[in-house]
Amino acid sequence: MSSPSEKDCPPAGSDAPSSAEAPQGVAHPRSIRSFVMRAGRTTEGQARALSELGPKFVLPFTQQALDLGATFGRHAPVVFEIGFGMGDATAKIAELLPDTDFIGCEVHEPGVGALLKQVGERGLTNLRIVQDDAVEVLKHMVPEGSLAGMHIFFPDPWHKKKHNKRRLIQAGFVAQIVKHLAPGGYLHCATDWEPYAQQMLEVLSAEPALVNTAEGYADKPAYRPLTKFENRGLRLGHGVWDLVFRKRA
Repeated sequence: MSSPSEKDCPPAGSDAPSSAEAPQGVAHPRSIRSFVMRAGRTTEGQARALSELGPKFVLPFTQQALDLGATFGRHAPVVFEIGFGMGDATAKIAELLPDTDFIGCEVHEPGVGALLKQVGERGLTNLRIVQDDAVEVLKHMVPEGSLAGMHIFFPDPWHKKKHNKRRLIQAGFVAQIVKHLAPGGYLHCATDWEPYAQQMLEVLSAEPALVNTAEGYADKPAYRPLTKFENRGLRLGHGVWDLVFRKRA
């Protein structure tokens, strides 16, 4: 994916990169909109996980919709995550909710390797990864009306006003998300940048197919763990805003 999540982005207030270059190996660079390239080195452990576990848990990008039951070998609720960063929260959630299947999108190889490493260490079987742009993965690989939920945690806030149009949570993309949610399926967004939280609340509230589960911002759901970055921000007095909307039945 994905939009860079707070798990490995600069703290709020720092300037994000101003351009998004397509990574080598991504099949459709002109359409990439959901992430910004970050520098990073794949460690030996991450590389080993990519080699040993990648063939089983990393799904190749395809323009054919997945058979989700065949993908996981069972029929269970499926949650799609955009931009899992280094994957710590994703692994913890998948471990906490073994009766739910998860598909995570992340373009950055160190993050994919780090999550695969946790898959092996935790013995997870309910998680698959696509190393590609989540906007395209959602459009082509995820059947419409199939998702029990979607997680978008700490996407790049694009702090500068002139860059706000690059934010992932925009009306057009939210309408696309809605198509892939099952009736009653939820969209959970979180951010530590208040202006972006305000925009998210405005955009999600304006989507007629969604209903807010809270009066404004939601309490942090128990399944979403606090990351090291988030804990550090909270100690410094930074806020964190969760938004949880459901698709109307």
